[in-house]
Amino acid sequence: MTETLFSKIINREIPADIVYEDDECLCFKDVNPQAPVHYLLIPKKPIDRLTSAMPDDQYMLGYLLLKAKQIMADAGHGDAFRLVINNGPGAGQTVFHLHIHMLAGRAMGWPPG
Repeated sequence: MTETLFSKIINREIPADIVYEDDECLCFKDVNPQAPVHYLLIPKKPIDRLTSAMPDDQYMLGYLLLKAKQIMADAGHGDAFRLVINNGPGAGQTVFHLHIHMLAGRAMGWPPG
């Protein structure tokens, strides 16, 4: 995978407002928030999009979902939040490093997009 904006954030080449970090993932505030709370949760392992994930990424994918639950609970939004994964340009993905948008703090409409 080529270097991305998110890999530069992981490597501390670009600053970010980091909310959570461990050995597996990094969570930071989105610079263009679409809700009062808008975080991006990324794996440190480079996976460019969800459809590029392999069977050995199963642990990481589950880990990210459980970590999202914990981060949102810690932020006081454990009962009402939305997770979004855009896969590919046609779905609005602009940074090709798998990331989960974590949104909360306002009512979410349906359909989402």
